[in-house]
Amino acid sequence: MTPLDSWSMLEATAGLAEQIEVAVETAEGVDLSGLPDRRQIENVLVLGMGGSGVSGDLLTVTAGPFLPVPVVVVKGYEPPSYANENTLVFAMSFSGDTEETVDAVTTAAVAGAPVVAVTRGGEIGRLAESWQAPVVPIADGIPAPRAGLGAMAIPPLVVLERLGLFPGAGEWIHRGAAQLKRRRDALLRPGGEAEILARRLGRTLPLVYGGGGIGHVAASRWKTQINENAKAPAFTNTVPELCHNEIAGWGQHGDLTRQVFSLVQLRHEHEHPQVMKRFELVTRWTEEVMGGVYEVRAEGDGALAQLLDLISFGDFVSLHLAFQEGVDPGPVPVLDEIKAALRD
Repeated sequence: MTPLDSWSMLEATAGLAEQIEVAVETAEGVDLSGLPDRRQIENVLVLGMGGSGVSGDLLTVTAGPFLPVPVVVVKGYEPPSYANENTLVFAMSFSGDTEETVDAVTTAAVAGAPVVAVTRGGEIGRLAESWQAPVVPIADGIPAPRAGLGAMAIPPLVVLERLGLFPGAGEWIHRGAAQLKRRRDALLRPGGEAEILARRLGRTLPLVYGGGGIGHVAASRWKTQINENAKAPAFTNTVPELCHNEIAGWGQHGDLTRQVFSLVQLRHEHEHPQVMKRFELVTRWTEEVMGGVYEVRAEGDGALAQLLDLISFGDFVSLHLAFQEGVDPGPVPVLDEIKAALRD
């Protein structure tokens, strides 16, 4: 039976590697001559919400450890008060009309901050044009912000490399795209790992744990993709933080939680040694109170490749969760209704 997929989300998800390659080419062709010299940049600020905002999270955990300046991600209406002419601002908005991002980037620009917009146009596109700020356009054919991770997340990495703040970014991006192709080819086969995991999760509520920064971003992405694609609840937390609080909450009601929750642990090669040990302890303390405990291990060369690999796996799982329930993963009417109510 052909799954209900009116927006072709499966096709878009499968095309992430090629989307990344297009984004690299597009970002490399944008004129950056109006931006300050890298020696003048004291911090980087990424503004964005939802599927656009995750781009900042990705930048923080993959490029952040290697940048000579700090990176801050803002998912809201107000940029930090320190934003000024030495703050490089990335305004991330798929539509260009995300009201939180419009407000935040306007405030930052008034304070003198140089802006790079990644958008299809909209109000942010118009503002960027009036400020003579660089705009990296998003390719056509992407059905939704959550299906545009490559188009949104890759341009800031390319820009930072071109400015001399993140040398070598291009090679890490190339390795990430190569890993996505390998994983996609495996996951698209009938009975692939993502399909099997979705079937095992069934109608339980997925709880997704990740380790460190990479695991945190991957787990958050799994949660939001299950929310939007499968229209289902999901929850997330991070090791080691959950070992200081949440783990204590599984001490009661095991007879109930076994029927309700399943745990997915996202693992990667860049975990701190103590995080590795903590995962073993988490498994020991949760396996009796969960409907199932499952593990997904990242593959790929480098932090970016492994993060993209975990994200891609979760994207496919979320689609299979939708398909097995006859849910169309594309439309999210409740989000449209919230935006309309706010406009009114």
